[in-house]
Amino acid sequence: MDQFLALRVFARVVEAGTFTKAADSLGMPKPTVTKLIQSLEAHLRVKLLNRTTRRVTVTADGAAYYERTARLLTELEEIDASVSNAQASPKGRIRVDVPASVARQMIIPALHAFHARYPDIQIDLGVGDRLVNLIADNVDCVVRAGRLEDESLVARRIAQVEYVTCAAPDYLAAYGVPAHPSELNGQHRVVGYFSAGTGRLSPFEFQRGDEHIALPGRYVVAVNDSNAYLAAGLEGLGIMQMPDFMIGPHLASGELVPVLGDWTSPGFPVYVVYPPNRHLSAKVRVFVDWIAELFAPYNAPPRR
Repeated sequence: MDQFLALRVFARVVEAGTFTKAADSLGMPKPTVTKLIQSLEAHLRVKLLNRTTRRVTVTADGAAYYERTARLLTELEEIDASVSNAQASPKGRIRVDVPASVARQMIIPALHAFHARYPDIQIDLGVGDRLVNLIADNVDCVVRAGRLEDESLVARRIAQVEYVTCAAPDYLAAYGVPAHPSELNGQHRVVGYFSAGTGRLSPFEFQRGDEHIALPGRYVVAVNDSNAYLAAGLEGLGIMQMPDFMIGPHLASGELVPVLGDWTSPGFPVYVVYPPNRHLSAKVRVFVDWIAELFAPYNAPPRR
């Protein structure tokens, strides 16, 4: 038995929660993963995992063993990095997950520049507005916007993004220009956005001095994807509130027009998030720094 390999496989099974997910993330056949765990348990003469048809749970002995071996694996990664010149020339594969809007507007257009700077890093880019489980899905880091619900994760704040209220010229020609936010519940209509995770509709928020207004808006279509939201607004289906980094080019070209300019809309923070028990390797660190550079032009100061 390759004990070091068995330790890595055991840690991945614990983190993923199933043999199948662990095998997929390690690029191994599931029978190989099963055999390595069985060999490790036989070597230790201890049951580490309880298996069911749907999920794997850790025994008390397994939890104690994982806690110590996870630290050992992290230390070995750090030793490897320190002696292999990885800090000077990061290399390897990283798995990241980002919202669709960030992938489309920020990351993908700039990937040529990243690859020129770090030619030996491969990026597996998960794209979508659905939240992933960083540990179970073996994700190195994610970009998330707004309030962070899981306080156990480590987060680096990289931006404070502004919202812009806007509409297509065709919409404004048909319905006129709103003079007050309350009109979005009446004679005007909006493009609605609902959470892919909770199904809740996001309100339109406005602030002017001490006055704050939040309203759902009257809509004919609501979507749960940011790219679809932008497409609906460009088609003149309603008034939108969108992050400035997504619509800057459309405002410059005249495809979208700002409205209700005497009102501001509360922005939101953007974070890069990663698991607390995972060593932030050189390849992940340079990717996180690069993401922060991309967002720097849109980093508005937080509103008080």
